Amino acid sequence: MRYGFVMAYGDARDAAELAPLAEANGWDGFFVWESIWGIDAWVMLGAAAMTTERIRLGTMLTPLPRRKPWDVAGQVSTVDNLSGGRVILSVGLGVTGDDRFWLFEQDPGRKVRAELMDESLEMLPFLWRDEPFEFAGKHYQAKKVAELNPPAPPPPVQQPRVPTWVVGGWPRPKSMRRSALQDGWLPAAVGAELTPELLTQGVEWIRKERAEHGLTMDGYDVVAEGTTAADDAKAAEAVRPWADAGATWWIDADWSSMDRAVTRQNAERRLAAGPPRVD
Repeated sequence: MRYGFVMAYGDARDAAELAPLAEANGWDGFFVWESIWGIDAWVMLGAAAMTTERIRLGTMLTPLPRRKPWDVAGQVSTVDNLSGGRVILSVGLGVTGDDRFWLFEQDPGRKVRAELMDESLEMLPFLWRDEPFEFAGKHYQAKKVAELNPPAPPPPVQQPRVPTWVVGGWPRPKSMRRSALQDGWLPAAVGAELTPELLTQGVEWIRKERAEHGLTMDGYDVVAEGTTAADDAKAAEAVRPWADAGATWWIDADWSSMDRAVTRQNAERRLAAGPPRVD
């Protein structure tokens, strides 16, 4: 199992200073969340890339249907090159029914956001190839031209695509299939609280779905998220049921405060203590 940490709040300087602390104390990933109107997540990750050498960097998560896929592709490619191939892209449909996240536009509804998500996921590998391509979707189009001028951003280090984790709502087949055919599952339980037992069911469904498409579970990630305390000697025991259920990543995230002074202090303490490693 690998272990990541989400910076609950902070700016690019915080990311540049906390990411190497995570790296020095044995964490495998450092993540920031992507806002609609706020500090730019990819600037933060770019800053973190410059102060680290090993740790994976990513969003937790990017509301892909609210972003233009070509903009996302350029940002991801830029940070992946800057970091030497250490980016993970985590995506979801975005929050429904919360006015804080729909300040500037109307929610088009889950159906339309799902369509936008699917088209974006289909386009991203083409956008990461640094060559013209043709695409004709319901919401997005691309014209194939003889030459790109100005040129496209350099392709990311990681090929054929940057590892992409997708939120999947268990047990909805269409939502789960979207996750199964990418590189990782960010689990959500529809109408229930996610438990290790439900995670086990979802992992088995993904295993069968990937097999039907000629895919194995090799290199596929299942991501569990929760909160453990820096001074909790039994933190690993809280993580163990998720590892036993099939999770390959544990993401530590504490959303109890959005006060920068508090989150910075909490992050330093939690990162310095090291991940809740399961033996």
